[in-house]
Amino acid sequence: MTIATTPWLSTAIDFYKYTMSQLQYELNRTTHVRFALTNRGSERIADLVPLATLRERFSAVQARGFCPAELAFLAGLRTRADAPLFTSAYLTYLAETRLPDVHVELVDDALAIWSAGDWPIVTLWETVVMSIVNECYFDALRLQTGTTHTAAGDARLAAKIALLQQHPDIAIVDFGTRRRYSAAWQHHVLSQLQTHCPTQLVGTSNVAYAHDFGLRPIGTYAHEMPMVYAALAPHTPGAVRAAHQQFLQDWYARYGTDLAIGLTDTFGTERFFADFDQHHAQRWRGLRHDSGDPIAFAERVIAFYDAQGIDPRTKTIVFSDSLTIERIIQLHQRFHGRIGCVYGWGTTLMNDLGVPALNIVMKTTHADGNPTVKLSDHAGKQSGPAEVVARYQQEYFAIPTQS
Repeated sequence: MTIATTPWLSTAIDFYKYTMSQLQYELNRTTHVRFALTNRGSERIADLVPLATLRERFSAVQARGFCPAELAFLAGLRTRADAPLFTSAYLTYLAETRLPDVHVELVDDALAIWSAGDWPIVTLWETVVMSIVNECYFDALRLQTGTTHTAAGDARLAAKIALLQQHPDIAIVDFGTRRRYSAAWQHHVLSQLQTHCPTQLVGTSNVAYAHDFGLRPIGTYAHEMPMVYAALAPHTPGAVRAAHQQFLQDWYARYGTDLAIGLTDTFGTERFFADFDQHHAQRWRGLRHDSGDPIAFAERVIAFYDAQGIDPRTKTIVFSDSLTIERIIQLHQRFHGRIGCVYGWGTTLMNDLGVPALNIVMKTTHADGNPTVKLSDHAGKQSGPAEVVARYQQEYFAIPTQS
């Protein structure tokens, strides 16, 4: 299974990387940020994938740079008010700025991949690095086992499509770039979905494939935004909370309602709702669930909007945590008609071919030398040095001393 070679810098940059990058360019252009790959699973990737192969792939992307057609597509994206979403100054920055180096090493006999640089450019590596690691790993696995996985993948995909067709009011978005089996497989899955479920596939996070398939590119922001804001805050009581509030204000000021989907779990949903008051609730279009019990979360969100005098049916929840077709149907049957529901479907859509998917992430670890922290609603997704995590937990609600 192959697709035509694209002249684009990469078929693996998700839309949310650009929306975040533009705000970073405008407000934090020289903030120095480090990203590092973490393997949450037990697979020994470096046993199968030569480090030289990864270095070659990353270097090829770095050397390619952004092509005019790619930048033209971004330039043509519009807001709901029919204004350009991306400024000419930002697009010129992309055209003129080289991606920083990606370092590939063995540390304690395990694969270590990291990159560091100015925040608005280094951020673009995240989905590219993850997709390349995945593709190289599964290429090597096929060679080692002599097994072609696409037949099993097609059977599983056909079963998912059949279930989706039974529930025609389910709306899905492809969120699978970062953990896809391969670029060709993601392209194939999107082709099948567009053929068999054209009204249910409402968009993709993958900008290149949004262009190829005429789909809406979808995404807002990720955990890295409030994580870096907090890392840059002073070590004083209440500063982390103030940084998160400042980020929410900056994001809405830049993008307004168009991209106003709040991610609740960076520092824990309890902390998020303490700051997401009626003013925010009325303006923001909805919230994204990415860790913890999705049913408990959605019930809480509905109750929250009811308590604010807001009809939940005018708002949206984007479910995006470890979705399966069965979980999507379960959530839809419970919440359809009570609140708007969209399903950001990732790993089990784009990497379900009968072999275990990798559980990898690439997150910010430092900003201007300060460690970053993610608290999450799930212990397995927490990140950051233990002592800094503890400080965040203790100080988030701390009241600054009055002078």
